[in-house]
Amino acid sequence: MEEIATRTMSPPRFARLRFLWHALMTATEGPLPYLLWMLVLTLVALVGLHAWARQASQGLILTHMTNQVLWGLYIANFTFLVGIAAGAVMMIIPAHLCGDREMRRVAIIGELMAIAAIAMCLLFVVVDLGRPDRLWHLIPFLGRLNWPQSILAWDVIVLGVYLLLNAALVWHQLFSHSLGRRPWAAWHRPAIWISIGWAIAIHTVTAFILCGLVSRPFWNTALMAPRFLASAFVSGPALLIITLLLLRRWTRAPVGEAPTQTLLSILRVTVILNLLFIGCEIFTVFHTGGSHSEGARFLYFGLESDSSLVPWIWFALALDTVAALMLLHPRSRRLTGWLAGACLLATVGIWIEKGLGLIVPGFIPSPLHEVVHYTPSALEWQITAGVWALGLLIFSAGLRVAIPTLCRDVGAGEKTP
Repeated sequence: MEEIATRTMSPPRFARLRFLWHALMTATEGPLPYLLWMLVLTLVALVGLHAWARQASQGLILTHMTNQVLWGLYIANFTFLVGIAAGAVMMIIPAHLCGDREMRRVAIIGELMAIAAIAMCLLFVVVDLGRPDRLWHLIPFLGRLNWPQSILAWDVIVLGVYLLLNAALVWHQLFSHSLGRRPWAAWHRPAIWISIGWAIAIHTVTAFILCGLVSRPFWNTALMAPRFLASAFVSGPALLIITLLLLRRWTRAPVGEAPTQTLLSILRVTVILNLLFIGCEIFTVFHTGGSHSEGARFLYFGLESDSSLVPWIWFALALDTVAALMLLHPRSRRLTGWLAGACLLATVGIWIEKGLGLIVPGFIPSPLHEVVHYTPSALEWQITAGVWALGLLIFSAGLRVAIPTLCRDVGAGEKTP
């Protein structure tokens, strides 16, 4: 009777404020390695903030982007991180679609990763703006979003809603666990199903931004959205596996081996699909030929003595192939180091192939058939490192708050739905 009463009664007055205060204190405290890690991330974030302040005051002239190459390192990281946010749902689908109880306990880690990834996505959009003071135009009901005609407006909306949805889910789950009760099923379960569909939507809409640009034939392919999803379901689960392995090694997190094996089973399929889609693109582009294949020719073989991306894309394909072979090998289920190495190779390969390997060739050659060289400047790398550091700060602080709550939940014998 006491357990039923605990589940059904309303939380005590000011419980949410006390939980918020406790979460803030927990995020700023911890063992020495955690504090040193957060200090390093803070310093890197401050370096990036200083670099962005210089860019905001002097303009995008400090970058190596031009009128011909409009998007560079910032948007390359944006497209990669949208995939991380979408791929993080790979912990939620087995947990709630297949009823995996072990996965349900740690599904909140995927939601925290999605929050950090979307926050970084929005920051990369901000630093890519030449006039950040006009950011308010991207805010629905406040700026001029040109919705529903603009695909960019759709992307802003789906990213913002996905961020708020995951933040609400994480808050509700952690707060419910802190009270020793289950999340409210009438709200929690529909929100979970909406987040699964929304994760697919954010990546599909982002792909439509690229393939909807008529003057950029490199992106005009119907496989753009499927390629985005396939690569997302490689990089997202790969980073989740690395995170789970680190948590099992360095913390007291209630993370068993079953979630890792479930994600590995998913990864073995998606890594092959990603390579298959890349192979289909390469065959179609080079077999048909024509002027519309010049962007792909620049990427894989170079154009007019500019072959800056050629070694990078072949290196990325080699990493993807080696990662696939390692993941399919039986050692990946037995050896932790083998599995972590394969996931790291897959993540780096996707970051190169889906980042600069996807964005820059869309602008080269230009509509006037000009080949413009682009290499990210030192300032762009500093800002990029600062955004990543801020995202890792958010993710690390979220894990610091979530792990003790989950440990108390497991210790009390509570079965999280």
